[in-house]
Amino acid sequence: MDSPDELAPGTPPIKRRKTRDDSLQRSSSPGASPLHAGKHSEPRSRETRDPSQSRYDVTRSPSVTGSNKDYSSPPRSRRRSRSITSSGSSTRSDSPPHSRPRSRRRSGSPSSSDRTRTESSSPRPRQDTPAREPLKPDYRPHLALHGHTGPVSQVRISPNGKFIASASADGTLKLWDAATGAHMDTLVGHMAGVSCVAWTPDSNTLASGSDDKAIRLWDRVTGRPKTTTRKSLAGQDTAALRGHHNYIHCLAFSPKGNILASGSYDEAVFLWDVRAGRLMRSLPAHSDPVSGIDFCPDGTLVVSCSTDGLIRVWDTSTGQCLRTLVHEDNPAVANVCFSPNGRFVLAFNLDNCIRLWDYVAGTVKKTYQGHRNDKFAIGGCFGVLDEEPFIASASEDGHVVLWNVKNKEILQRIPTGHKGVCFWVDVHGATMASAGQDHSVRVYRHAREDGVAHGNLEPELGGLTGKLQIELPIRQDDIKLEDA
Repeated sequence: MDSPDELAPGTPPIKRRKTRDDSLQRSSSPGASPLHAGKHSEPRSRETRDPSQSRYDVTRSPSVTGSNKDYSSPPRSRRRSRSITSSGSSTRSDSPPHSRPRSRRRSGSPSSSDRTRTESSSPRPRQDTPAREPLKPDYRPHLALHGHTGPVSQVRISPNGKFIASASADGTLKLWDAATGAHMDTLVGHMAGVSCVAWTPDSNTLASGSDDKAIRLWDRVTGRPKTTTRKSLAGQDTAALRGHHNYIHCLAFSPKGNILASGSYDEAVFLWDVRAGRLMRSLPAHSDPVSGIDFCPDGTLVVSCSTDGLIRVWDTSTGQCLRTLVHEDNPAVANVCFSPNGRFVLAFNLDNCIRLWDYVAGTVKKTYQGHRNDKFAIGGCFGVLDEEPFIASASEDGHVVLWNVKNKEILQRIPTGHKGVCFWVDVHGATMASAGQDHSVRVYRHAREDGVAHGNLEPELGGLTGKLQIELPIRQDDIKLEDA
């Protein structure tokens, strides 16, 4: 039964705290005293004010340790108070449930408590796993594609990796199946040799540049010239983009596929609106023929090069020249492309060197040697295999050479089988294609360690031979399987 002090409403609070027995009775009674609850809630609110210090390392700061001493009893006394609580006579029976795990954690010797907190705050040691070496390129000749009647100036693999487009001096473009080597279509329309070809990012449209000074857009699905919204003088839709005054030498689509950049022997760079089929901007870029052009991965920059030895970086939207790169030896530049991360520019020079430029700083970071290039405008690109980039370049001795980007070592020298000059090489993952002076296109496959071990392509080629005999009644003599 309640005491007379508790029933008297006017009794001062100091009389309620007069004896220990009264406090124990009040803690067991249904209505606990607010003063008594506030007494134990004060240190708990201080503890939640800085949880990082109280949880991880309470001995790190003297002030925190002192505050713990002010409101915390030793671990043994806490155990005693919990035992009293279980009998229903302790003041800690009013504490919230989440305080129990915290009090259990602090029980035990102080050294074990500090050790537990130190282990919880320190990061777990990482298990040393052996670093996997990056997969080295091991491309093997796979297919030889015949059908052109003139030297093949350029070859491009579609962005989805399914098709190969080749441009030839015979005035045609040919489409090939990248997996089987099947000849899919021949695009006819140019009045002179075709020097360059480019794919849109969706792999459905091609652009070709020719010595007839025209650029043509092609629909890959139909094999017909792709129409634009611009009307010709006869009132018909046309796909030919005209404006250059000399041979078209290089082409590149923007990452969105809405802008086409072209370089010509008339020393100018043109930016075209692909959908409208009209000229957006003309850049008086160089004092010699423009030999190479490319977009950076986000499409905001265009890089061009020329046999005048200059490399220029342009703002796509304004047409302003942002950087001009020139080497001290001033060698002619035959081709240029951005690195996959967009931070560097790779220049193919006619002094048997390939240079990696930091176009922001205007300095050469790496120089790659080991191929032959002093007469023709040959080309190459960056390749990525097992998330490791490498550099691939054609060579006038008929080979394809691959370099490590970082240490400049030659990773692989591939005998292509071309008779004469190898003009161009393009890489898409495990597939590589090259264009040669001998009128042929060569396809190579990387020797995967999982599917085909160490370049053993006999099972794959055996199945491919039967497939070609069944499904390709046309031009079977255009395809020649290379020995592994």
